[in-house]
Amino acid sequence: MPITVIVADDQAMVRDGIATLLDAAPDITVVAQAAEGAEAVRLVTAHRPDVVVMDVRMPVLDGLEATRRITALDGAAGEGTRVLVLTTFDLDEYVYEALGAGASGFLLKDSSVDDLRAAVRVVAGGEALLAPTVTKRLIADIAKRRSDRIQSRPESFAELTPREVEVLRQVARGLSNAEIALELFLAEQTVKTHVGRILMKLGLRDRTQAVVFAFENGLFLQ
Repeated sequence: MPITVIVADDQAMVRDGIATLLDAAPDITVVAQAAEGAEAVRLVTAHRPDVVVMDVRMPVLDGLEATRRITALDGAAGEGTRVLVLTTFDLDEYVYEALGAGASGFLLKDSSVDDLRAAVRVVAGGEALLAPTVTKRLIADIAKRRSDRIQSRPESFAELTPREVEVLRQVARGLSNAEIALELFLAEQTVKTHVGRILMKLGLRDRTQAVVFAFENGLFLQ
């Protein structure tokens, strides 16, 4: 079955271009397009896509609130729908909030066609997308500017074993399971098990939310 996608962007040429590029991939089908966030939410309810490619700045309802509503949908209408945020690094500093709202990742608008298609596949597969490296710097930069409001709260990690805390730290660095396995001298399957337990214990949806949780709870300040 192809990956079904909704593209949400208020600029018609950009929206059509993204949809055309994605539709050209044999394993991706764009089922609808939205010119603003409220329309995107309605279309998700109607089409139940695998992924929404979401712009941040849109009229009526912006991409942040639309992301929050889509990821909060209950039942079959929202089950499995993931949000991939497309952003311009210099302008859209709301991406951190989008990740906190439940987005599964974000990508720069000047990324290549191959990167865009790959990002859709990664997000549709239930993983988080924290690449390219500049997006990691964006998270770090926003977190740093918020550091005066971040308190180190060890109790937030009370449910985790010391090894799980260390794995979470590596996840927050943007490392893949294979990279974490090399870093911590573990089997990749063991890392995958640790990540699953971390998400379950902390009530998190995916790796992206784990990154947000780590920054919000001052993991790197401990």
